[in-house]
Amino acid sequence: VQLQASGGGLVQTGGSLRLSCAASGTTISNYSMGWFRQAPGNEREFVAAISWTGGSTYAAESMKGRFTISRDNAKNTVYLQMNNLKPEDTAVYRCAASRRGHYTGSYHGRYDYWGQGTQVTVSS
Repeated sequence: VQLQASGGGLVQTGGSLRLSCAASGTTISNYSMGWFRQAPGNEREFVAAISWTGGSTYAAESMKGRFTISRDNAKNTVYLQMNNLKPEDTAVYRCAASRRGHYTGSYHGRYDYWGQGTQVTVSS
């Protein structure tokens, strides 16, 4: 599974961005998908995850109500809608796929495939 994240950029505080994670090499319809982020000097941080059907989602507490994960299996793509962005959201965002289709947890070790990141920068 190859994953390619896109959609990052520079945005002002309070702005919105929509990240996309396009998969190739195989269909991801049987995989759960997650988003993680990492800021310079910080550890990798879980953002959100979605089950293989899209019926179950989970977001980190600090992002609930602002970030929404979704997927379109027909397009082999997962999305992360980010609203009301804050400077502390600045990071490289990466998508990941788990063969455990029902897994929507935050442990990075449960994800089997990782894409390259896309930079999100929120200015104050």
